[in-house]
Amino acid sequence: MISPSKTSFRAALVQMCAGRDVARNVSDALALISEAAAQEADYVQTPECTTLMEIDTERLMAETKPETGNEALAAFSAAAADKKIWLHIGSMAVKVGDRRLANRSYLIAPNGEISARYDKIHMFDVDLGKGEVYSESVNYQAGSSAVVSELPWGRLGLTICYDLRFPALHRALAKAGASFIAGPAAFTRITGEAHWHTLLRARAIETETFILAAAQGGRHENGRETFGHSLIISPWGEVLGEGGTDPGVVIGDIDTHHIDEVRRKIPSLTHDRLFDLVEERSSQLETIRK
Repeated sequence: MISPSKTSFRAALVQMCAGRDVARNVSDALALISEAAAQEADYVQTPECTTLMEIDTERLMAETKPETGNEALAAFSAAAADKKIWLHIGSMAVKVGDRRLANRSYLIAPNGEISARYDKIHMFDVDLGKGEVYSESVNYQAGSSAVVSELPWGRLGLTICYDLRFPALHRALAKAGASFIAGPAAFTRITGEAHWHTLLRARAIETETFILAAAQGGRHENGRETFGHSLIISPWGEVLGEGGTDPGVVIGDIDTHHIDEVRRKIPSLTHDRLFDLVEERSSQLETIRK
């Protein structure tokens, strides 16, 4: 385990509107990563689906490559080494079987080496109505392991998009020592307008961690529309940085002392208690039913 050597750093969230051309998406991401590095960011995060936003299964399979020899991943590793930053690729599809993919995050160290990998656990299988249906599990293999990784400023917990709706995962990461939790996403416009800010602030408050969530935003080539609004949120639930709906970079300065202050005020992470779930049946209800 790395002992935190610094107490503050600058985080940058890269907001994108990725399309169906991997090379162009990688080029766009690299340009925004360079912009973030120019603003003296120490840690840079890109959104879910950094390299490809594709809903057609055949095209998705054709455009997705395994991790080994992956040119996009090599380009990101080179960028991290060149800029001397911690580069977190929020997610990219990688082939893990003949017709199976993983939705995988990569945390890349300033020397260009991969420090951590995380495969999205919770699959986005939903029907939002009006023809907007998502079936992630058709093409993607769900991950089975939660991941925390060491940064110079503390431990980072890794999640991706739909994971946001599962508080138990976030609490497990906090219990494992996470001071920051990453939530790169491609939230739909419908769900983003309704829930994005509320869920992210809730996860920050519950876990008493900084939440760093880079997002896709805008109307994509595949016809889908994502919400954007990349967010940096403090352990107290304050919004420290927010994007709009267009591509760009969101900057936030992180002071890890704030985590200790919040956890001293409300030490809820130490207040968990075991409990039984009891189902009570009302005799009066049974009488009414009869």
